[in-house]
Amino acid sequence: MSTPEQQYEDLVKGQNLSPDDVLAAFDKLKPIKPEQFTGSWKGANVNTGHPTEDKLTGMRWAGKTFRSTEDVDPIMVYKDDGSRVWNADWGHARLRQIEFRGVLSTAMVYDDFPIIDYFRYVRDDLIAGAMDAKTAAGGTYYFYLYK
Repeated sequence: MSTPEQQYEDLVKGQNLSPDDVLAAFDKLKPIKPEQFTGSWKGANVNTGHPTEDKLTGMRWAGKTFRSTEDVDPIMVYKDDGSRVWNADWGHARLRQIEFRGVLSTAMVYDDFPIIDYFRYVRDDLIAGAMDAKTAAGGTYYFYLYK
C-alpha cells in the first residue's frame, strides 16, 4: 500500500485532474514548518484546469524564493536567458502557521493581495500547495514546489 505522499506524487503527474481528487490527496499530507522553506523553489501547476494555471504559464512562472519567514518573493518568473527574477507586480509575502481544513501548517500570506497559499509536506524537496484567493474565479488553485 502506498503512503499519502506517494499517492500525491502519483496523482499530480496526471492531466485533467479533478479538484476534489487533488484536495482529498492534499488533506492526507502532513503539516510543514516554516523553517523547511528556506531557499529557491521551482513551481509547477497541478493540472485541474484552474484559470490560474494558464495565467502563471503565460507569466513564465518559475516558483518562489523564501529568504526568511518575513521575506518571501511569492512570484518568481523566468527571463529570456533562463534566469529567475522577482515579479514586482505581485509584491512580497511572509510565512505563518495557519489552520486550513483542520490542519495547522505553514501558509504564505501575500502582503498586497487577499491571497493565502497553504502548504503540506510531501518530502524534503517537494511541497504541496493550495492557493486560496478571495477574488479569484475557479476555486482553489493547486500547485507544488520542488528543488
